[in-house]
Amino acid sequence: MSDATQATRRAEALGARLPALLVAAERVATTVAQGVHGRRRVGQGDSFWQFRRFVPGDSVNRIDWRQSARSDRAFVRETEWEAAQTVCLWRDGAPSMRWHSRGQLADKIERAELLLLALASLLLRGGERVRLIGSDQRALSARAGLERLAEQLAELGGDDGVPPDAVLPRHSRVVLIGDLLAPLEKIQAVVGRMAAVPVTGHLLQVLDPAEALLPYEGRVRFSWQDGMETLIPRVEGVRDAYAQRLAAQQEGLAAICAAAGWGFAMHRTDHPPEAALLALYLALTPEPGRR
Repeated sequence: MSDATQATRRAEALGARLPALLVAAERVATTVAQGVHGRRRVGQGDSFWQFRRFVPGDSVNRIDWRQSARSDRAFVRETEWEAAQTVCLWRDGAPSMRWHSRGQLADKIERAELLLLALASLLLRGGERVRLIGSDQRALSARAGLERLAEQLAELGGDDGVPPDAVLPRHSRVVLIGDLLAPLEKIQAVVGRMAAVPVTGHLLQVLDPAEALLPYEGRVRFSWQDGMETLIPRVEGVRDAYAQRLAAQQEGLAAICAAAGWGFAMHRTDHPPEAALLALYLALTPEPGRR
């Protein structure tokens, strides 16, 4: 079977399950949306957020005199920031993402797509614009953009474990979701290139529990997507070395992100997606007082 035929069949399979994927993404997004309050960013807007003390440099016109009259200090009334920004999203489409260790678990790429669409749903609800890295389409806005984003996702081809070169809007935000098992040098080059635009970002590593724990015992043959095979007589004998290699990869990813001012988190496909989605959404929300 040719590569083109395989890619077409994968795209058709994804397209066939888009309605179910969208429903699941909306369900996860709705669960998380019930526990968060807007984008909680100070700036221009009508929705009240908080009172804070007046500090040197604040305009006197910003003082809320009614609130200030209740104490011996001056207070400023702050509202939530309502200026939309663009968030650029990517999910790894490499062959390593199309794997799961147990029948009831989702493939890594299925979980990555679920999280990407659920995050997009939250962002679109909040008035943000979203854009899919790897697609040549412009950024989407409004709730109707979610279905179009899912269609673009179905049209994407494979990757080699890192995002393709793309022109990103300055000062936008980026979320990269994948197993992030590519060489650290390749990932560092991508993050460095994006951070220089400049954009801020967040990496989410999605792993199957078997990849995280290597729970196998005895004689095991591992088969790779490229046709190679590795036979290990006693898997338990290499478990510690495997854990050290995985920890080194994750520590390297965290260091790359820290150097760029990005965030990094990990997620397993046997864990609820809501927790990972909430962490992602909050990571995109600056701390109070910051834009």
